[in-house]
Amino acid sequence: MEHRYLGNSGLKISEITYGNWLTHGSQVENETATKCVHAALDAGISTFDTADVYANTVAEQVLGDALAGQRRESLEIFTKVYFPTGPQGHNDTGLSRKHMMESIDGSLRRLGTDYVDLYQAHRYDYETPLEETMQAFADIVRAGKALYIGVSEWNTDQLRAAHHMARDLGIQLVSNQPQYNMLWRVIEERVIPTSQELGISQVVWSPIAQGVLTGKYKPGQAFPEGSRATDEKGGGADMIKSRYLNDDTLNTVAGLEPIASDLGLTMAQLAIAWVLANDNVATALVGASRPEQIESNVGAAGVKLDAEVLARIDAVLGDLPETDPTKTQSPPTRLT
Repeated sequence: MEHRYLGNSGLKISEITYGNWLTHGSQVENETATKCVHAALDAGISTFDTADVYANTVAEQVLGDALAGQRRESLEIFTKVYFPTGPQGHNDTGLSRKHMMESIDGSLRRLGTDYVDLYQAHRYDYETPLEETMQAFADIVRAGKALYIGVSEWNTDQLRAAHHMARDLGIQLVSNQPQYNMLWRVIEERVIPTSQELGISQVVWSPIAQGVLTGKYKPGQAFPEGSRATDEKGGGADMIKSRYLNDDTLNTVAGLEPIASDLGLTMAQLAIAWVLANDNVATALVGASRPEQIESNVGAAGVKLDAEVLARIDAVLGDLPETDPTKTQSPPTRLT
């Protein structure tokens, strides 16, 4: 496993991060989730990403239990705040000082740790002054409950404003967590150049496009048993069906198989290596419903794709990838 610096900081994280969205506390049983976490540790993954909203706080608890007994200093633990949690009352959402202060304490309790390495705003909150949010972040950092701060799916104007305030408050905004993969490239035109200028890294989610880039979905065939597309309980089925599961996309993705084969990689490894080829990407988030998925996906660590391979990939995909930069923006009002 190789490590990369997170933003313009001295913090090193594993270039593949284990994330537990849609798995812990919902898609897989706790015993299996623990086995997946241990497989990640065995593979050299030191960085783990979760959020309080995942399975309505249960995912944090499961991750904390699975990491119990590990040397805390050898781990980087990330979590997030914003979406409704608990009974979802009127102050149980957003980036108000009240919600953030209460949320960090709950996250630390569930994770079984005194601090998180990175505390992230899961979306931009249009209903709370940014000054209030950033001051709360600063107080959380100064209290020793988080070492660094990050955001998720923020646009360039939001990143600039938050970076300016963080600098004035003496804290470090080091990351943005967007969706990014071969088929979803909306951060390339604006977010990545701005982030490079500001010293912010991307912590990318969905590098294999909800499993589509693994090649397991075939045009005209039934969805594989137990796949993301068949998991109505986990919550990701609608996204993958509406965005990717059509014959044009699946036929085009199948054209990547010879490239992966030539490199001795699985399709998933090729997709993860492609994301990591971007210098502004610090780490790719991968999840798992079985330990062997982790063992396979970490094979992308350290893989270097040269310019010829990247050009072959672009030639296969043509104009299929989504590149509209406006799709990096959070919705115009608070999500509930």
